[in-house]
Amino acid sequence: MIVWPSAKARRVLAALAKLGWQVKRQTGSHKTLARPGWPDVVFAFHDGDEIGPRMLARLAKHTGLSPTDL
Repeated sequence: MIVWPSAKARRVLAALAKLGWQVKRQTGSHKTLARPGWPDVVFAFHDGDEIGPRMLARLAKHTGLSPTDL
């Protein structure tokens, strides 16, 4: 079983950027992220928000993020 730590949204967004995700558009705190070969993902967190392990696991299914990327 993979153990996910909780992390700040700013850190998660930086890890996604390293994986090749880019902000396609933004409306308020909702950022639509795009990466070639993947469907778009909505990242709806403020920079200072703490994202828990369950939400990180869900986000990982759609983005390819792994605990070692954080």
